[in-house]
Amino acid sequence: MKDRRQFLKEAAAGALLMGSQSALGKVAVPEPNTSAGQSRVVVARDPHVYSSPGQLDQNRVMALLDRAVTSWTGQSNPVEAWKLILGKDLGPDKVIGLKTNGLGGKGICTHFALILAVVERLQHAGIKAGNIVIWDRNREDLEVCGLSINTDPSRIRCFGSDIAGYEDASVRWGSANIRLSRILTRVCSMVIGLPILKDHSMSGVTFAMKNMFGVVHWPWQLHGSGCNPGVADLNCIPVVRENVRFTIGDALSSVYDGGPGFHPERLWYPNALIVGEDRVAVDHTAWQMIERKRVEVGIGTLEAAGRPPRYIATAADSAHQLGVNDPTRIHLTEV
Repeated sequence: MKDRRQFLKEAAAGALLMGSQSALGKVAVPEPNTSAGQSRVVVARDPHVYSSPGQLDQNRVMALLDRAVTSWTGQSNPVEAWKLILGKDLGPDKVIGLKTNGLGGKGICTHFALILAVVERLQHAGIKAGNIVIWDRNREDLEVCGLSINTDPSRIRCFGSDIAGYEDASVRWGSANIRLSRILTRVCSMVIGLPILKDHSMSGVTFAMKNMFGVVHWPWQLHGSGCNPGVADLNCIPVVRENVRFTIGDALSSVYDGGPGFHPERLWYPNALIVGEDRVAVDHTAWQMIERKRVEVGIGTLEAAGRPPRYIATAADSAHQLGVNDPTRIHLTEV
């Protein structure tokens, strides 16, 4: 068996060929709500996840991921926790997409160490290497995350919509009338969002739901009025609502102001992962994390700045019903 260092080296090159054939689906999928209409969100933290400035400790990232998903599922074994997340309808021949975010550049993108940890656990849960697709808008957004392009179906794949293309026909829901990436519509059976937590100059916050702007051919048409209702409407398109099933939110580092680009003077280290199935509850939790940091450093709330993420409430309303944003209905666990 390969040692861990060799495993990670090969995963980084998209060349891993683990042959685990363990079947998925021996346990039921957890319901989005815990009880009485509450949505489950876990924030897992490790103040020592960085071994040195800017350098993540890969083993601690894996341990943090394991703590997050086992807490969310209630399973003590990380592999069994992943089987619950993947669900009984997703056997080893189904393709799992990991939607990263590299738009902000090298200083504020989905961390390579987290991507590798998720890839490793997916394979331990029985997903074949060639049935894992790491993807984003284009080559540049993937490469800033430290990834290499690979389309070989016998290995972990990594490519953007600039390679796969977009659907010729547009789809409409509310204000959204857009063409979607074929990676979402034709390649993936399930997508796990791996967004990076950031302030956003228009929408206030960008995280789980706004990460889906990266699946759209021309997302600028959704940015009006602080991206509201654009974000909520996009996430209501059936293939987005149904196929994007879970979020492993990267809050290992973040920008609390000046986003979505990288501003080192506004960088901070929550040293956290935010995980959940309810994308609205996840985004509400992330928003509150940014708000607390902004108050701490004395620059005021996003509401005071005139750009609260109003799309979060819209996504929770009776027309969209994407999840819950009421704190009394969010079962938040911090571990």
